[in-house]
Amino acid sequence: MTRRRSPRRSVIRLTTGQEARATCHPYPYRSPVLALDCGATSVLLTSDGPPTHADLAFARQLAAAATRYALAIESRIHQAKEIAA
Repeated sequence: MTRRRSPRRSVIRLTTGQEARATCHPYPYRSPVLALDCGATSVLLTSDGPPTHADLAFARQLAAAATRYALAIESRIHQAKEIAA
């Protein structure tokens, strides 16, 4: 992981749960939109104009981070089951 070049200016925390959803809305003539819905809060990710290689790199980075996040949650669930047993 690379180090941040600029300080964080703000942080948005989305808490997941039963109401949380992540959906992709591909459109034939405009940039796709990734929607993250967490209860009453929604975040829409899209490019500012036609998609670029930088947008693709970010999407791949996001997918890799989401995969690692899913594996970490899966590991925690298995740990909790072992502790409960």
